[in-house]
Amino acid sequence: MPRPHIPAKLRRQVIARAHGRCEYCLSPVSHAVSSFAIEHIIPLEKGGKTTASNLALSCQGCNNHKHIKTEAIDPLTKRQVPLFHPRRRKWREHFAWNEDCSLVIGLTPIGRATIAALQLNRPGVINLRQLLYDAGKHPPDATAAE
Repeated sequence: MPRPHIPAKLRRQVIARAHGRCEYCLSPVSHAVSSFAIEHIIPLEKGGKTTASNLALSCQGCNNHKHIKTEAIDPLTKRQVPLFHPRRRKWREHFAWNEDCSLVIGLTPIGRATIAALQLNRPGVINLRQLLYDAGKHPPDATAAE
C-alpha cells in the first residue's frame, strides 16, 4: 500500500504539537542521530487516516518497534491492551521517570505494554537520557508530556 503524502502544513502542525520530542519515549529531535517520522497512530493498514488526530512525531526507534502495532501484552497482567495513543491519552498518566530519569516506568497496563512493545528503554535512549540529565536538559518539562 503506498504511503499517502502528508502535506507540509500538517507535518508542521504535528511537529509543533510534539514540542520537538518523540511522543512515545520523549527523546528530543535536537539530539537525534536519525530523522524523526510522522507516524500513523492507528496504521493505514488498520483503517487509520492521515489526519492530525491520528499522527504523531516518533523517533526512528519507537517508529520501527511500533510498526503497525496497536496493542501489546502488559508484562505484569499478561493481558493484551492498547498501546499508548498520544492524542487520546496523557503521557504522565501512563508513564513516569525513575529516580535518575534514565528509565521510563509504566504506571498502567497501557504504559507497561507500550514500554515493552516499543522498547522505550533501549540502551541508546538510556544513554542519551543520562547525558541530557547530567547537562540539565532532561527530563523534559511538563508540556512535552501532556
